[in-house]
Amino acid sequence: MKKTIERHQTLREKILENIRDAILKGSLKPGERVSEPDLAERYGISRTPIREAFRQLESEGYLTVVPRKGAVVTALSERDVEEFYSIKSILEGYAARLAAERMTDKDIERLEAINDRLEKLTLSGDVKTFFRVHNEFHEHFIRASGNSKLLELIQQLLKKFDRLRIASLSLPGRMEISVQEHRKIIEAFKQRNGETADLLVRKNAAYGGQVLIQSMLE
Repeated sequence: MKKTIERHQTLREKILENIRDAILKGSLKPGERVSEPDLAERYGISRTPIREAFRQLESEGYLTVVPRKGAVVTALSERDVEEFYSIKSILEGYAARLAAERMTDKDIERLEAINDRLEKLTLSGDVKTFFRVHNEFHEHFIRASGNSKLLELIQQLLKKFDRLRIASLSLPGRMEISVQEHRKIIEAFKQRNGETADLLVRKNAAYGGQVLIQSMLE
């Protein structure tokens, strides 16, 4: 029974990763149907893990499940990007302001270590790993704010818009700029300057949205 569950989870993760990659690379286009029967046949599994994968991908903003039609790739709009990044900038900026007052020297050392790792990842061009470590950086200072409800709210928001954030970090030069911006944010934390930390985090989020919108228009 345990092996069956593990296989079920492994296949679901594989389906999730394959669909995410196909959407991000553009081989699955907005509005295109993702066939449940085709996936079941390809992987030789029942439709249950596929439906679970679809539900998760819908929660992350990759798919929209339409009654009697099935799952289709969600189209992104300029408004989606603007609204997400405006909310993200406000919430994370506020978290940074709080964190600047409460952050310990150990917290700051941890942020520096994470950002050093991000800098190395820019050389490899590994967007997936960069995205995961980038999340660690932001989550660390948000946790340092001491506001658990704020952390929960931000995590829920980010999960729903992972697709936008990965797309933004995938743009040329975006990872390098992110590392540079993080250095400025860390310096504000060292100075215990909440106002500057807030401003820098908001600016960083706003820039992420701007470059993504520009790439969509092009």
